[in-house]
Amino acid sequence: MVNVEEIRDYAAGLLEKGEVKSVLGFRRGSASAFAEPCTITETGEAASLVWDPTCLNNLALYLVKDRKQQAASKAPDTRPVGIVAKGCDSRAVGVLLQENYFKREDVVVIGVSCEGTGVVDPRKLSAKLKGRTASRVTFAVQGSTSVAGGRTPGATDGADAINVSVYGDETETVIPAREVLADRCLECRAAAPALNDVVFGNTVEARDFNEPFHAAKEAERLSEDERWATWERHFDRCLRCFACRAVCPMCYCPECVVDSTTFVVTLGTSAEEKANRIRWCERSANTSESAVYHLTRAIHLAGRCIDCGECERVCPVNIPLRLLNTKLEKEAFEMFEYQAGHDIEQASLLSSFRDEDPNSFIR
Repeated sequence: MVNVEEIRDYAAGLLEKGEVKSVLGFRRGSASAFAEPCTITETGEAASLVWDPTCLNNLALYLVKDRKQQAASKAPDTRPVGIVAKGCDSRAVGVLLQENYFKREDVVVIGVSCEGTGVVDPRKLSAKLKGRTASRVTFAVQGSTSVAGGRTPGATDGADAINVSVYGDETETVIPAREVLADRCLECRAAAPALNDVVFGNTVEARDFNEPFHAAKEAERLSEDERWATWERHFDRCLRCFACRAVCPMCYCPECVVDSTTFVVTLGTSAEEKANRIRWCERSANTSESAVYHLTRAIHLAGRCIDCGECERVCPVNIPLRLLNTKLEKEAFEMFEYQAGHDIEQASLLSSFRDEDPNSFIR
């Protein structure tokens, strides 16, 4: 099991020695049982760091924000930033390093292994509790018993179930991890951070959950017409709020395809110039434009998505966006044996070439 006190001590040591300017981590949420991202800059603040199944966010997003703030500052603090990173978070950092977004010496990765479980899906947990409110969510220890007694299924190492304290109750409910874990965790192939400066927790190779790309393989069973009908329904519900883009650490372009900033409208801009400006994708929330937006974004993430599931988590209308990205992740893995963010010395997918690469798409 991960000892959170060790994480706190390590973060405090980095700040005390001045080796980092700040540490990105999680603290207890103020509005719910779920942890929230935080940035600590003082040694004493390290005591507020937490680690439990509610540490959902991909903190690599805040490395991107820090980099943008540095670029906009006249006198930036260029010291490294520490980040408490799960396996998927570390892969996101790896992709950013592969793309030279920042240098390896600019970040200290405090790796935390998810061991036998991962993070919970708030929607699954809410459905499981049937309207009750969770006041605390923790990892269950190995050999813990459920309400009905007996060993919890899916046992691996140290944490095979989730302890949930329900608001207003004096007892804890022990839920098998499989029933409330996020889908990304059920299919995870690397629960321990591959990129790290230090790792807390045990590395667990065997995880008794779903096979990798399980959801994508199930979707492939549908016919093309069934698949399009399914996605047409999903795209029709899209609000075009761009929450998926805002939460993705890989969406760091200064100008997005749907937000043209290079075309500046002035008092002297003619109607013809306005009418003829390039529009790759409109912002209107209709099915066809939403399809263009999501498919374009998925293509831009091909070979870059590390399956953190943040896009799907923040979607207000529950569009299964992760399925789009994992389909392309599956193709990259099966065709080119490529896994985004696993090896920072490896060239990115679109920058690499092998003689044995398949070329069946060439006509």
